[in-house]
Amino acid sequence: MPRVAVLLPVRNAAATARAAIVSILRGGYRDLELIAVDDGSTDGTGAVLERLAARDPRLRVLRGPGEGIALALDRALTASDSELVARMDGDDVSWPGRLAEQVAALDADPALTVVGARVRLFPRRQVRDGMRRYVGWLNSLTTPELVARDLFVEAPLVHPASLLRRSALAAVGGWRAGDFPEDYDLWLRLAANRARMSNLPRTLLDWREGAARLTRTDPRYALDRHVSLKCAALASGPLRGRIEVALWGAGETGRAFADGLLRSGIRVVAFVEVDRKKVGRTIRGAPVHSFEEVERLRGLPLLVAVGAPGARELIRAELTTRGFEELRDYRCVA
Repeated sequence: MPRVAVLLPVRNAAATARAAIVSILRGGYRDLELIAVDDGSTDGTGAVLERLAARDPRLRVLRGPGEGIALALDRALTASDSELVARMDGDDVSWPGRLAEQVAALDADPALTVVGARVRLFPRRQVRDGMRRYVGWLNSLTTPELVARDLFVEAPLVHPASLLRRSALAAVGGWRAGDFPEDYDLWLRLAANRARMSNLPRTLLDWREGAARLTRTDPRYALDRHVSLKCAALASGPLRGRIEVALWGAGETGRAFADGLLRSGIRVVAFVEVDRKKVGRTIRGAPVHSFEEVERLRGLPLLVAVGAPGARELIRAELTTRGFEELRDYRCVA
């Protein structure tokens, strides 16, 4: 039985699947099987997979009816008994040595549950500023402590750049299908089960950007779905038993969090703002306080929900000078 099973769900990727698969099979780590699930392709992807499988017995091809990435992943997982489970997508490219380095990281730290890696976006001409900022942030999360700190900001690991212990995956029931991003949902559930996650401080995946990316075309990856997922996880985790919180940020992101938290049974009773025009107003039934009065809100969990570039670090610096400790007194969620 191979030690690593690489799971690759793919649909209509005839133009890119070969490069993705070859990058794994020729990546320098041989104790693996690559399970590709052709999930209802109509463009010749299946023929590409079959030709590659005929040349390398480590590649197995399964067929799916077009059931979506989460169910396709569980289909592949069920077909394997490997100790470690890696992810790969049909339009990305793994760097040589990726799996060997990730396996070595898990072997070196038995307490580490999931290991990702830094990624590089390509092709450069299609990379948008927002995605560039996201990857810059994600690539900075190279310790379990940093991943835990920023868990509720955004998905802290790139799904197709990850390697997981099968036992941890089984403990949370694998992937879930629903109206939410399946990768972020998995990271949140693993974290709730005390999993330790980190990224290697080396770039090991070329991550394809473009208009056809699911994060741009599938409603499951929309902002409101991310916010709802975060709020539900906060309510069942760090905010368990709390019914009132304060929220730094009364803009669009902050209002979305106030609505999401209320659906999870938690009411925002105060907002904190730097925008003088908002101070003194009432939003979602809660007063807006100046950031200079934030000490008045001690005792309430404080969530920082400001998505403007650079704002998170400025707010962290301000709260630190006022004696607030991150994860104890406040938590960044955007």
